[in-house]
Amino acid sequence: QVQLVESGGGLVQAGGSLRLSCAASGSIFRVNVMGWYRQAPGKQRELVARITSTGITNYADSVKGRFAISRDNAKNTVYLQMNSLKPEDTAVYYCNVVSVLTQYWGQGTEVTVSS
Repeated sequence: QVQLVESGGGLVQAGGSLRLSCAASGSIFRVNVMGWYRQAPGKQRELVARITSTGITNYADSVKGRFAISRDNAKNTVYLQMNSLKPEDTAVYYCNVVSVLTQYWGQGTEVTVSS
């Protein structure tokens, strides 16, 4: 059974930084894309950043230049370094892993940015 365990969320002041981690345990056949999505209260879930198995990344326009995604393929772990955080970054952040067969979601980790 595959599990995605997220960590690193919390409360931070505007301008601060947080680093999210997501470790996938269990047997996943051919992990392809790993990424982070977020959902703010009253809003739809949106893509924050994702990274392919070869290191190709893409980011939401709202986080470009502030967030950086990376992954450790050997550990099936994906990271999201978030700098210069803004109150509008407040949301529940979800890890997403896409394999050739299916996709998986983490339980979510809450990020709150105070002004």
